[in-house]
Amino acid sequence: MPRAVGLISKFTLDITALRRSRDYRVLELGAIVSGLGTQAALVAVPYQVYVLTRSTALVGLIGAAELGPTVLVSLFGGAIADRVDRRRILLVAQIGTALSASALAVLAFAGRPPVWLIFVLAALLAASGTLDFLARSSMIAGLAGEWLRSAIAFNFGMNQVTAIVGPGLGGVLIGAAGVGWVYAIDAVSVAATIFAALTIAPQHPHGTVRGEPILTSVAAGLRYVRSSNALLGSFVIDLFAMTFGMPRALFVVLSLHVFHAGAAGAGLLYAAVSAGAAIAALTNGWLAHARWIGRITIAMVLIWGAAIAAAGAVSSLLPAAIFLALAGAADSISAVCRTTIAQLVTPDAMRGRMTAVFGLVVTGGARLGDIESGTVASLTTPRFSVLSGGLACVASVAFVLAIFPGLARFDARDGAHSLTAGAA
Repeated sequence: MPRAVGLISKFTLDITALRRSRDYRVLELGAIVSGLGTQAALVAVPYQVYVLTRSTALVGLIGAAELGPTVLVSLFGGAIADRVDRRRILLVAQIGTALSASALAVLAFAGRPPVWLIFVLAALLAASGTLDFLARSSMIAGLAGEWLRSAIAFNFGMNQVTAIVGPGLGGVLIGAAGVGWVYAIDAVSVAATIFAALTIAPQHPHGTVRGEPILTSVAAGLRYVRSSNALLGSFVIDLFAMTFGMPRALFVVLSLHVFHAGAAGAGLLYAAVSAGAAIAALTNGWLAHARWIGRITIAMVLIWGAAIAAAGAVSSLLPAAIFLALAGAADSISAVCRTTIAQLVTPDAMRGRMTAVFGLVVTGGARLGDIESGTVASLTTPRFSVLSGGLACVASVAFVLAIFPGLARFDARDGAHSLTAGAA
């Protein structure tokens, strides 16, 4: 029996941080509620643009519109997060989300809105989401303390759970009531995170250099990221994976014209990636004590690319959803490993700026993927775009291994020791 209990614990989600830290628990519960609205809106924007324009290129360009604000907010927001109470940044992010989503809802209810205005509001929504990510991620280590790995795993697991329910909810609501209600739900859902930010303890960064010019602070953060071969390698491999292997901009087009499954099918494709990710995240207890997490990251990116390519090769909805779920599971494990590497090697005084670069890779890479997949699809076909992107992702791993050997050599035990020494 003890042996069976030990085996089960290796494949169940570690919720120690949730049980031990009240502030972490409140913040995560707020994130679950607001995350549902965010993920529902993820389906609404490309669906609305495609219905209005019937253009795959314009759907892909949503990512281009979101990229500029994402870059600016990431770089300068990270530097600010290393200077002020991070709760304030979280509150500003929620206000931005509420205003942007409300404006999109009003436009949708009013009739046929100008496409350029949807692009502008989608960009503001993306900027607010980036600021939200920065604030939450830079607070995790301080809130979780010694239960950092547990907090990272739970955080990612719940993100994936909301990413399953949210797109599905978005697809159903679009079909039943229209995109306006999806935006309205997103605007209202931020109340949960506002409550959390107002009730947790202050989250001031430790060891901040006072009086440092903002541009100097941004440059210092970039130099720090570049100084770690393993950290930079983990960023680059994810950037390649998202740029070549993230075809989310084509899910609506695939559902409508390849699989003939309507808005609900688009919701299923979005949710399939997150369903696989959630299953992996909720059974990742074995990662809590994994040592060679850089090698695990590399293996998972290879699986991600291969599964995406397979999803592009099939011609019906169910097999595509299964392959996307497999891709999501691999990405889930990779994300936990990459986040752990980043948190282990970064002192608190640099955590906001490191998180900024991390967030820029995560969100910027996905938006580059929107541009790449939409452009290739407009020149060829949506299925070829997905297939070729997955294969390009697999091929890119060889480049990362050659340029960033520190990723494969990263030892989580040494990383933890380095963090302890740096903090001391």
